[in-house]
Amino acid sequence: MNNYVFFKMWGPHRQSLIKGHQFYIEQARKRLLSQFANMEAEAEKASEEWLEQSSDRFDPDRHDPSDFYEAANDAGIEFYQLLSDMRDQTRLSVIAGMFHEWEKQLRDWLVREIQHWHQGDTAIAKVWSADFGKIAGLLESLGWRIRSTDYFTKLDACRLVVNVYKHGDGPALKDLKLKHPEYLEDRLSGSGLPWTFDLVDYTNLKVSDDQLQAFSDAIVAFWRDVPDSVAGSEITKLPEWFKKAIQGDNAAGSQ
Repeated sequence: MNNYVFFKMWGPHRQSLIKGHQFYIEQARKRLLSQFANMEAEAEKASEEWLEQSSDRFDPDRHDPSDFYEAANDAGIEFYQLLSDMRDQTRLSVIAGMFHEWEKQLRDWLVREIQHWHQGDTAIAKVWSADFGKIAGLLESLGWRIRSTDYFTKLDACRLVVNVYKHGDGPALKDLKLKHPEYLEDRLSGSGLPWTFDLVDYTNLKVSDDQLQAFSDAIVAFWRDVPDSVAGSEITKLPEWFKKAIQGDNAAGSQ
């Protein structure tokens, strides 16, 4: 059994996963994020439209023209800020979508490979419900030192970003502050005020285009690095949660 292949990543499947992810990112940029390319011009147009729509209220005998131009400028600034917030939220939704899809595809691959040599629902259910850390532990037990890679660090950061985006305040925000503060915008930075980072909360979550690309590159690097095959001789001590699930299925099957 030591030479038996328990997990295998077929070349065409690997390429399909990579191409599917790259298509998602390419189309997200083209169809969604590109819509925010001309925010300055759109804000200026919003300012001009405000002036046009308010022109019938202007009375030269009672109003100062500068007040109207200032109000129009404020309208443009507000429009730009709202559009900027929408862009940031759209980018975060793209990141959440790509991370969840990657995570589902990873679990699906593990489950399909397990089903080649194991019968039972408990182990399968555990793979689907296990948290990110447990799945990483399972991958490490296959001889894949994934936690020492740069792409795993990025994927873990991406996980925290997505959890903060989804849940707001909570453990993920605390971990993000501690491990990856670069994804939290400190709006008071440079103000000279002490301990400004303590005031940072989930509303400070912000990811740039470059950081989005880094997350995307990490997913591609992950799929490229999945071992072609894992034989029994390469598997070290399995995580207890997975071992117990396998044993439970085996016990149920023998009854």
